[in-house]
Amino acid sequence: MDELFPAAPAPAGEDDLALLDTLFPATADRWSEDGSAWWDAFYGDTGRPVPFRDAGPDEHLAAYLAAGRLGAPGRALDLGCGTGRNAAELAARGWEVDAVDLSATVLATARTRVPASVRLHHGDAFTLPALTGPYDLVHDSGCFHHLPPHRRPSHLALLARVLGPGGHLTLTCFASGRPDSGSELPDAAFYRGEHAGSLHGGLAYSADALRDIFASPPASLSCEELRPMRVPVLDEGLFGADFLWAGLFRRGA
Repeated sequence: MDELFPAAPAPAGEDDLALLDTLFPATADRWSEDGSAWWDAFYGDTGRPVPFRDAGPDEHLAAYLAAGRLGAPGRALDLGCGTGRNAAELAARGWEVDAVDLSATVLATARTRVPASVRLHHGDAFTLPALTGPYDLVHDSGCFHHLPPHRRPSHLALLARVLGPGGHLTLTCFASGRPDSGSELPDAAFYRGEHAGSLHGGLAYSADALRDIFASPPASLSCEELRPMRVPVLDEGLFGADFLWAGLFRRGA
């Protein structure tokens, strides 16, 4: 199991990953179907300040779409779609969209924000049989950084399975070295010692770590851009925060 902890991990069997899941208490789970109750409570608490609750699409996704950097509209998968803000933008730009989230509560909100053409899926994106691909685009706005280190292979395997040749991954992820970002603990600390059993709000990554992880098999993506997210002005109708990375990755043709 030591092989699961490097920054660019090799794929592991589902039984091994499920065993490692049990090292975290149920209250810490944010990534499997068992974590759906936590996300339901998160989105159901309307008094909780959530900066992206009523926001528009991620600023870099909107910019890439406007500039034509993602190619002609095709099929897109929105991972951890939340309120549907990114799925709505993709659909408005002519994309055929599948959007998935663990929270039934937030998917009810998403249905009010996205057109009927967007297919909303409730459940674990890593195991849902309906997400067959191939997709021309996978957008991940905050899903990856809520995965424990041993579940990175699940994310890479999903990309390898559903992202078509020449397809893009657009990524929104906690950036290391920024105030108000995620945890910068070493991977092993999540499994042993005083910090074990919690992801401490999510994991923050350096630019080099993200490039290495997504370049690893089986995903093998090249990094086309990785920069701090731009903070939009109020009237732009976009979401951006300077403690997040805005990433664009591409699978080989």
